[in-house]
Amino acid sequence: MNLEEDIEDLGIDESQTLYEHHNIKVEKGQVMLRIDKFISTRIANSTRTKIQNSCDVGNVLVNGKSVKSNYKIKPFDEISIVFSVPPRDVEVVPENIPLNIVFEDEYIVLVNKEPGMVVHPAYGNYRGTLVNALAYRFQNLPKTTTKLNNDLYLERPGLVHRIDKNTSGIIIIAKTEMAMVKLAKEFFDRTMHRKYIAIVWGDLKNDTGTITANVGRNLKNRKVMDTFPTDSELGKHAVTHYTVLERFGYITFIECKLETGRTHQIRVHFKSIGHPLFNDNEYGGDIILKGINSTKYKQFIQNCFQILPRHALHAKTLGITHPATGEKLFFDSEIPADMQALLDKWRKYAIDKDLG
Repeated sequence: MNLEEDIEDLGIDESQTLYEHHNIKVEKGQVMLRIDKFISTRIANSTRTKIQNSCDVGNVLVNGKSVKSNYKIKPFDEISIVFSVPPRDVEVVPENIPLNIVFEDEYIVLVNKEPGMVVHPAYGNYRGTLVNALAYRFQNLPKTTTKLNNDLYLERPGLVHRIDKNTSGIIIIAKTEMAMVKLAKEFFDRTMHRKYIAIVWGDLKNDTGTITANVGRNLKNRKVMDTFPTDSELGKHAVTHYTVLERFGYITFIECKLETGRTHQIRVHFKSIGHPLFNDNEYGGDIILKGINSTKYKQFIQNCFQILPRHALHAKTLGITHPATGEKLFFDSEIPADMQALLDKWRKYAIDKDLG
C-alpha cells in the first residue's frame, strides 16, 4: 500500500484481544462535538463513515468504555482507538535539513517547501523528508497518524496537510495540540483559503471557470487519481475555481482556488477537461500536446521540460485563522525560480515566434 492512499480502516474487527493504536486526550477548552467529527480532524485521511463503523463494533472507547458515533466529547475525555493487532511504529529519524521558514510563532510554522522534497516518509523513502527536518528542528510537535499497511503506522509530527513531492509552496505545521485541532478543523470545515498557480497545456476557453467532479483513486491504478461524476458513489466531492493570468496560445498560466482539498485535485481536474498540467508525468502532461509540428518547436518544448523538470504547480497563498489569536492571516510566496524561468521563456517565444 502507498502512503499517499487514504487510511484504509479504523479497526472493524470483533476480536476479543484489542491493542491501543491512538490515544487522544481532549483539551480543557474543547467545545462539545460529535466524536466521529472530532476524530476525523485528528487522524490523517480518516473518514467519518469508517469512524462510525469502528464505533459500531466497539473499537472507539471514551474513558475506557465503547461509545457510539453520536457521542459528544467533553473536556478531559480520553479517547482510545483500538485494533486487533499490536501497533508497530515507523521511526522518524531527525535530520538537519535546511527549511525555508516564512513565519513562525509559538503555535504555528509556515514553510515554503522546495520542489522535489517529499513531505512525509513513504516506502523506500524514509529519509530527507519535511517530517525528518521538522523532527530535528522542533521538539514535542503534536502528531497525526497515517496507516501504512495492516499493523504498520507512521506518526507525522505537526502536519495538518500536505502537498505533493513535486509541488512547491506553502505548507503549515502546528506546534501545539490546540493549534493542530483548530487548524485541522479549518481544513475539515473548508474555511482555510488556498490559492495555487499552475501552467496547463492548451488555451482555456474562458478567463474564469469552475471544475466540479468527484476525485478518487483510479479503478485500475491506485497510485493515481481519477474523476467521477458528481452523482457517482465513487470518489469524493471536489471543486476547483480558476482564473487565467496569462495566455501563450499553446499553454496557459492560471491561478486556482481550492474549495476542497483532495489528493492531486488540481492535476486530475485539469486533465479531466483536456488541459493537464505542463510536464505532469502522471497525468499526461509530459508530452507535446499543443503547438506546431516542427523540429525547432519540439526542441523548444524539450528545453522547457528541462527548465521545469516537474509538474507546473505551486502552492502560492495560504489564508488561515490564527489558532490562538483568531486573527485572519494571509501568507504569500514568490513564484519559484523554475516556473518563473519557464514563463520568461514562453514570453520570449510569444514575442519573436521564430521557432517555426
